[in-house]
Amino acid sequence: MDLLTANDRPGQYPPSWYAKTAEPLPLQPRAEGALSCDVCIIGGGYAGLSAALHLAERGYDVILLEGQRLGFGASGRNGGQVGTGQRQDQDWLEATVGKTRARALWDMSLEAVTLVRDLAARHAPDAGWADGIIHAAHKPRHVSEYHAYAEKLAHDYGYDRIRKLSREEMRAMVGSPAYHGGEIDMGAGHLHPLRYALGLARAAKAAGVRLFERSRVTALTKADPALVQTEHAQIRARHVALACNGYLGRLEPRVAARVMPINNFIVATRPMSDAERAGIIRDNHAVADSKFVINYFRFSHDNRLLFGGGESYGYRFPADIAAKVRKPMAAIFPQLGDIEITHAWGGTLGITFNRMPHFERLAGNVLSASGYSGHGVAMATLGGKLMAEAIAGQAERFDLMAEVPTRPFPGGASLRFPLLVAAMLWFSLRDRL
Repeated sequence: MDLLTANDRPGQYPPSWYAKTAEPLPLQPRAEGALSCDVCIIGGGYAGLSAALHLAERGYDVILLEGQRLGFGASGRNGGQVGTGQRQDQDWLEATVGKTRARALWDMSLEAVTLVRDLAARHAPDAGWADGIIHAAHKPRHVSEYHAYAEKLAHDYGYDRIRKLSREEMRAMVGSPAYHGGEIDMGAGHLHPLRYALGLARAAKAAGVRLFERSRVTALTKADPALVQTEHAQIRARHVALACNGYLGRLEPRVAARVMPINNFIVATRPMSDAERAGIIRDNHAVADSKFVINYFRFSHDNRLLFGGGESYGYRFPADIAAKVRKPMAAIFPQLGDIEITHAWGGTLGITFNRMPHFERLAGNVLSASGYSGHGVAMATLGGKLMAEAIAGQAERFDLMAEVPTRPFPGGASLRFPLLVAAMLWFSLRDRL
């Protein structure tokens, strides 16, 4: 299935609250004819735009190819949460790659958050960065797990920006009976994801990057120089950076076997009064809960609740996204069961088998970074920077990410989908029970 057009119209952003409240760049030209560059980047989301900007600032001649519009994919549709840490926790990383590398990965995750905050301040001040993500435990036993992990981060990593929350404190901060306690991470934050992506695009263009939209890549030939083909252009490049995430398709089978597209859904409610808002989330923090099929929510700058949740077992979006998301939203906030929903949209992201990003050098001059598994605002931005570093000859940090194992899905790209359906059904049942 062609995920670039399966749920969306060619050349158009989805009907999201983000798209309604962002100012896109003027439509960029389609790539045509014979072109050449130092680096060709495939994908116009956070990773591709970050790589393009960092490379252009180093003096490289960069072409970026986007099959739809810049920021069209998960980068312009997500929950806007910018979390610390990797997608797996430090206990898992220590057991998998050892304490020294786990510490380096933790430090890189903090750098990723700082990078997003700084880039947003410089290039997308309208993205509205705000500090704080609350992690809410939907089962009593998860409270002690959250609290023990906060103590571990403070003791082993010197991280003191997480504060433990009791049941009473959680109820004071989040007006829902569904949560038993948790923690708040003030080193994390949230922003308007599409405005942020478009800010990166404007900065990249100003730095000299040649941006092409509606320029879907149809073939990649690994050679020196590499050849990248679209429907209307042939680009010869000394280096290629793949930043396609959930929209890779079968362009690179080795990556496709390890990075699988899945869908997620978000709604925006009508604007609420200050009193209504205070009864949902007391302060301007984002919230993510402990369910495997996660619920995540925060307020927009115009007092709409942006609520993400609901699982889907097909590559096509459901016919009534609002109804799908209203169900978990009403379970968390019964007082919102009948509230007006003004916008509802879906998006496609890339996940890996163990939920850690997949970084790989596919050839001497071809790099790939994807599979952020719902942790992409921070790590995809840093991933782009790491690809730029590697292309410039400083590959140690890219290689550190590439050394984290991300094995193929059983059955590879062909059988990954039915296995995902079975797994998601199991985990959603576990969440309910």
